[in-house]
Amino acid sequence: MNLGESSKRRRSFSPDRGSPKRGVLQPNKSNYLEWAVEDVCLFLRVQGLGKFEQLFRAAQLSGDVLPMLTERDLKKTGVRVLGDRLKLIKCINTLWQNPIDAKVFNDPIHGHIEMHPLLVRIIDTPQFQRLRFIKQLGGAYFVYPGASHNRFEHSIGVAHLAGQLVKALCGRQPELWINNRDILCVQIAGLCHDLGHGPFSHLFDGKFIPQRRKDKKWKHEDASLDMFDHLIASNGLEDVLLSYGLVLPEDVKFIKEQIRGRPTEGDGAGDGAKDWPYEGRSREKGFLYEIVANKRSGIDVDKWDYFARDCHHLGIRNNFDFERFLKFARVCQVGKRKLICTRDKEVGDLYNMFHTRITLHRRAYQHRVVNIIESMITEALVLADPHIQIVGKDMQICKISESIDDMEAYTKLTDNVFEQILNSPKPELQKAREILNNIVCRKLYKWIGQTQPEAGTEIKPEELSGEVAAVVPSTPLDIQFCAEDFIVNVVQMDYGMKGKNPINKVRFYCKSNPNVAFKIRKDQVSQMLPVRFTEQLIQVYCKKTDDQSVQAAQKLFVQWCINRNFSKPRDGDIVAPELTPLKTEWNNDNSDSDDSNPREDLQSSRRANGCKSKTRLFQ
Repeated sequence: MNLGESSKRRRSFSPDRGSPKRGVLQPNKSNYLEWAVEDVCLFLRVQGLGKFEQLFRAAQLSGDVLPMLTERDLKKTGVRVLGDRLKLIKCINTLWQNPIDAKVFNDPIHGHIEMHPLLVRIIDTPQFQRLRFIKQLGGAYFVYPGASHNRFEHSIGVAHLAGQLVKALCGRQPELWINNRDILCVQIAGLCHDLGHGPFSHLFDGKFIPQRRKDKKWKHEDASLDMFDHLIASNGLEDVLLSYGLVLPEDVKFIKEQIRGRPTEGDGAGDGAKDWPYEGRSREKGFLYEIVANKRSGIDVDKWDYFARDCHHLGIRNNFDFERFLKFARVCQVGKRKLICTRDKEVGDLYNMFHTRITLHRRAYQHRVVNIIESMITEALVLADPHIQIVGKDMQICKISESIDDMEAYTKLTDNVFEQILNSPKPELQKAREILNNIVCRKLYKWIGQTQPEAGTEIKPEELSGEVAAVVPSTPLDIQFCAEDFIVNVVQMDYGMKGKNPINKVRFYCKSNPNVAFKIRKDQVSQMLPVRFTEQLIQVYCKKTDDQSVQAAQKLFVQWCINRNFSKPRDGDIVAPELTPLKTEWNNDNSDSDDSNPREDLQSSRRANGCKSKTRLFQ
């Protein structure tokens, strides 16, 4: 920063600005942005730093300049000793970190948390308030009665944790030169990272949009960036950002780059001199991009909040303690990059973190009933899409799927679309209305079974379309199926990096030398950790819900698993005891821990089902 230089983007450094009346000013409690030069000097005296008054007077440093001051700026003013410069920066930071007009939110996860006035201004906009009406876990609320929390409180929690982590790094390592602008930008990114979520969260961008906008590769992060721009422009917050010391457009770019997340290694995130992909911050502060959306290792405050929040509302134990990570986090130099690292003794806790992620997916996010309800909601939205009208910019009418191109229309699109369809008298919405009414009345599609492909084999959903219905029985059945009668859902389960171990991307330090980072291999941690870090689950549902159809569909499913060489369904011996013996490897049991007799179990199953022979019904 060029001290004393005027700029249209910043307030003037002039000493002629009005100041509070003498004798009334309480430096620690006043709005420092309104301080004149003498008020700043009074603050320095109160803090025991009066020996720097003359330097501040000479540089004409008023209160509105304080948030932008860096260590280099203080050096230019004549503060020659590094320790003195760090003391001044730390002292000035207390003004910003504890503003008198901050608001306190009582959060069930993090307790009483303070939000900076600028964050409150963003929260109090229609674009952010919209998140009150979007369920964090989409259709899971129809299965877990406690899963009623929304994107609104999650976003506030992420902003809080983002501030906690960046402030911890700032206090622990002053040499990183983390300033007020950095802290505020990181918090804003955490607050606004989910602005782009549509109705029922991931259902919208994961299931609905791919069906209705097949030509468009769209993720909710794309809408978050557009919605952030719309939020700033439509609420006139540019001047507010400037008033709190942010620099436009540099800091806005930094915020948006954090929301989008770090590019992959092949997109210019390497160590070369010319391949730094960001404009908001230089490589020296590249570690700041790992706080909100960490694409390098997957360890970020977004996960910390939704792990804790979702576990709390679902009634599932959270095995990861993010407060320990906050205590041990520090930045180390790794090649030409600076990365956020943690203590070597915390490696086990990080494996617990990713295990918690898998547990949440298995028990909640990919719960078999959750998935079928979300599939039914998606069907209803697809049917209703041409008939729902949303008023957008310049009074243009948008469909549900078109609203992602118009943030004014998208602001009006929330989970309320469910009720809008359910209660609509329009005849063209009848089919969609019937599907949603079946959800409300718990008339759901029927679960047929779950299987897995062979290890190392990756199945694409489009490969399985219509396959179950195409299985031909050797003897005629009373029930006839078509491809539309089945829903085949392919679920990808992993630690967040497909088949890779994310801990391999983490760097650790030891107590004896906290400035040197290193890797910790899996075999250095435990011999009981996962061998594979990804798998696929194939879930099959039937739209025909009568008992006869469901029983026939289950037998078709077992035969399909045999034909495709998939794993044996858990209830295969019960629903199709005449079929499971046909696949030899399904009946080989070499486990020392199993005391049961497979032959006796099979005979018992046949007797229970009235089967006397191994009649082959399907081919």
